[in-house]
Amino acid sequence: MGFVIYNVNRYTPRQMVVLPMVLLIISLAILGYNMASTGMPVKPGMDFSGGTAVTLLNPENPDSIRTTFSGYPVMEPIGEKFIKFGPMDEATSESLARLISDRYPDANIDQIGPAFGQTLQQQAALALVFSFIGMAIVVFLAFRNFVPAGAVVLSAFADIAMTAAVMSVIGIELTLPTTAALLMLIGYSVDSDILLTMRVLKRQGKLDEKLAGAFTTGIIMTTTTLAAIAAMWVVAFAGEITVIRDISSVLLIGLVVDMMNTWFTNAGIIKWFVQKQESRQVQKQEPRPRKETGKKRGAR
Repeated sequence: MGFVIYNVNRYTPRQMVVLPMVLLIISLAILGYNMASTGMPVKPGMDFSGGTAVTLLNPENPDSIRTTFSGYPVMEPIGEKFIKFGPMDEATSESLARLISDRYPDANIDQIGPAFGQTLQQQAALALVFSFIGMAIVVFLAFRNFVPAGAVVLSAFADIAMTAAVMSVIGIELTLPTTAALLMLIGYSVDSDILLTMRVLKRQGKLDEKLAGAFTTGIIMTTTTLAAIAAMWVVAFAGEITVIRDISSVLLIGLVVDMMNTWFTNAGIIKWFVQKQESRQVQKQEPRPRKETGKKRGAR
């Protein structure tokens, strides 16, 4: 692994956790601002906000499409085959349907009402919350110690928060596919974090050697997954498969974030925890000075 310049044993635990914690605070600030201004931590897509999606079987130039639907709430960006419209009243929706049937008789139209979108939004939120709670319970039962289990849970939470913040900044909407990607990310995160924790806590040997071995294995696993997902993203982008493209985009962001949180945040906390335990063991093994009792020898 000569191409990896990061040395997990070079830095102190405090140095390792500083950068991820700063980025986590910034991410939470972004999500909090979105929540206060829009009611959602990430801009909701049509699945959650409601709207109309039109798929054109005979695509046109985007400029021509923009002119045709200038009087309707078109959601950017406009593609050659796929067009999204925001929520509309009943009269506007009927007018749009007539226009599409007259101009594009072969087009496919999918509609989601605002009420149904709100229901999907609540169900997706519950799925995320219950998945995270279930993961936390399993981790605490597995390690039965607050510090290593808390480090795994914190890293998984940071993965979700930072990924959602990046989605908000670059304009990836929160939809059913991207919510599924966030759920998948919880699994990826816990996998790499448990690998690190088990290697360090359960195996014999020096701390530096165990950290280095876990780092090498973990980086190989994550980079292999990144390469596969990157290939999936390229194919989806070239084929204009928006669902696969969105899922792979979120996973790519999340895996990069997970590499940082695993080998900075989690590794830093585990390193501090093991060093603390080793220091206590050394203190216990050190002989205590004996107290002198009775008269000193030679004293009369």
